[in-house]
Amino acid sequence: MAQRELLVPLNVYLSTGIHIGMIQRLKVMAPYIYKVRPDKLAVFDIQKIDERIRLAAKMLARYEPEEILVVSRKKNGHKPVVKFAEAVGGARAKWGRFMPGMLTNPNYEGYFEPKVVVVTDPFADRQAIMEAFNANVPVIGLCDTYNNPQYVDLIVPLNNKGKKSVALVYWILAREYLKIRGNIKGDAEYKFSAEDFEMPDSPVVRRDGDDRRGRGGMRSERRGGFNRRF
Repeated sequence: MAQRELLVPLNVYLSTGIHIGMIQRLKVMAPYIYKVRPDKLAVFDIQKIDERIRLAAKMLARYEPEEILVVSRKKNGHKPVVKFAEAVGGARAKWGRFMPGMLTNPNYEGYFEPKVVVVTDPFADRQAIMEAFNANVPVIGLCDTYNNPQYVDLIVPLNNKGKKSVALVYWILAREYLKIRGNIKGDAEYKFSAEDFEMPDSPVVRRDGDDRRGRGGMRSERRGGFNRRF
């Protein structure tokens, strides 16, 4: 049986290092690992990465943009989650520290009731995962070999440490979301590049942020306001 064509060319996946895992690996992530290199680094199966991105896009496409929350405490995911929110047309992006009560305390100023949550790293974003679990909200997790996907409903295996690999995944997810929902007819109509989602090398940003409108931008400490380069 012929394999399905990948969502992006193989060389694009490989160039981002999306398939390079860690020496540390959990048994639960074994089904997604292709091999372990002589230096003991695990290597993900590109085909399985691609398949899980497809599943994640289909799951997200069940929801309106404003029902989606994308989260990243780690810096390499700050710009990707903001650009994803912008690209799909109004998702909520939370970058930096996830404040306790955001999904569980109606009295909290930033309280939000999403229908689905996407986390960039289940370890760093464990507060968001636990609150989503307690609120009975499904979670899509970008999981590296060392991540424990407990309370994650859909695993997308990948190198979630690299800025290029994380940017690529969010770029693909946004594109496929728009295609499935009929907002664009094909790849040619997608106005964003993967580089648009990539975190700069030396960003000067606030420690945390919350883009409620999905319109892009991250607040800069040095300049104030929003950095529209994002």
